[in-house]
Amino acid sequence: MIRLHHSEATRSMRTLWLLYELGVDFDLETYPFDKSLRSDAYLALNPAGRVPTLEIDGIVLTESGAMTQVLCERFDPRGLGRPGGHAERPMWLNWIHHAESISQHCAALNQQHIFIREDWMRSPTVMKLEAMRLAKTLSVVENGLTGDYLLKGGFSAADISVGQAVYLGHVFVDITRFPKLSEWYARITAREAFQAAVPDVHPFHTKAFYPPWEVKSDD
Repeated sequence: MIRLHHSEATRSMRTLWLLYELGVDFDLETYPFDKSLRSDAYLALNPAGRVPTLEIDGIVLTESGAMTQVLCERFDPRGLGRPGGHAERPMWLNWIHHAESISQHCAALNQQHIFIREDWMRSPTVMKLEAMRLAKTLSVVENGLTGDYLLKGGFSAADISVGQAVYLGHVFVDITRFPKLSEWYARITAREAFQAAVPDVHPFHTKAFYPPWEVKSDD
């Protein structure tokens, strides 16, 4: 039995996308991004009260990178995964974990732009620094792309993990600054499994792009 606990437009989307790519049967429990994740029932599964949580054959996983490794090793080690001893295994792992380097800056920017409600509570310095740091992590992807995908062996879970992180971040950094990344991102987000995983309407972004800092009118 596989069950994914998921909230739209969060890190759990990368696990959802991966499950769709793998084509395996799974149950999906979707939560609003609110206090539902603090219920006693959910905290019994994931004491941090975060998503994703993956139940798989009696084991509970709470880190998306671990989910990626476990799912690929079980269902598709030579396709979406790269097994131990494979020449691309080290970089496959490195890209999967680089997704978290991107995501941490996205989380900080979401907090500053979205979840802090009042302008006086926001920090222009933090917003600008985090946008710059996010851009730096995206430049790593730009410089690492030497073909259609992150690895020469073809599309893999590395593209899913990093691609989902770029999905989180493209509203804060103009990715057209990175031509190779932009082409790659368009290629992977055209995939049927991505389209199945992405929400029709973003649950908390109301704009297509959020500048590092903008002063709102008093009108």
